[in-house]
Amino acid sequence: MKCIIVDDEPLAREGLALKVKKIDFLELIGTFSGGVSANAFLAKNSVDLVFLDIQMPDLTGMELMKSLKNPPLVIFTTAFSEYALEGFELNAVDYLLKPIDFQRFIKAVNRAQEHFEAFQTEKINTTEVHQDFIYIRADRQYIKVPFKDIRYIEGMKNYAMIYTTKDKFMTAISLQLITEQLPVTQFARINKSFIANIAFIERITQDFIILDKGLDLPFGKAFQESFIATYVKGNLLERK
Repeated sequence: MKCIIVDDEPLAREGLALKVKKIDFLELIGTFSGGVSANAFLAKNSVDLVFLDIQMPDLTGMELMKSLKNPPLVIFTTAFSEYALEGFELNAVDYLLKPIDFQRFIKAVNRAQEHFEAFQTEKINTTEVHQDFIYIRADRQYIKVPFKDIRYIEGMKNYAMIYTTKDKFMTAISLQLITEQLPVTQFARINKSFIANIAFIERITQDFIILDKGLDLPFGKAFQESFIATYVKGNLLERK
């Protein structure tokens, strides 16, 4: 796994780097003294795991995580235990308290490797797109689902619930991976947790996407401009 270290303390960076070098499956490709420089690197480079300090002067670790559209796996490193809960709410793999014990470090990186391998398996073995339908893995079987039957999809961390016109299916795949594999002409990401089938949308308000049968789905502000430009403006009835 390609990893980076982000910490404003030089000794902390050096100590972590020495630990990383002892782990065969980790490849250290960069160290950074602040969140801003790390953010610039992440924007242009593929990284699998970040060892991320929380308390930094320019951009905190929490702020950096929240700013990333597709964050890599993260292990938080900090001297302050009060941040643990928020760290896990951001789906961090683990939370290491300084000074970091090497055995505890090994436990954290092994957990990160398990997450990484599961993600790679998911990319290979889950949803595959074939023209106007997909196959999903659910209940130990492959289920064929036509695009036209999917009303919306709800993300649940590393799982997704696919709601069709007749049924619903839980499958072990992240919402981001589903987004990448569905045709953008038919499906739109409308907030962090939902994808909607354009064909079922009846109304759009400032805060909600309303599907048929009066189902309201929250309309995330970060997704609104792109959605309107892509799906509404070209079909908007207006005066010339």
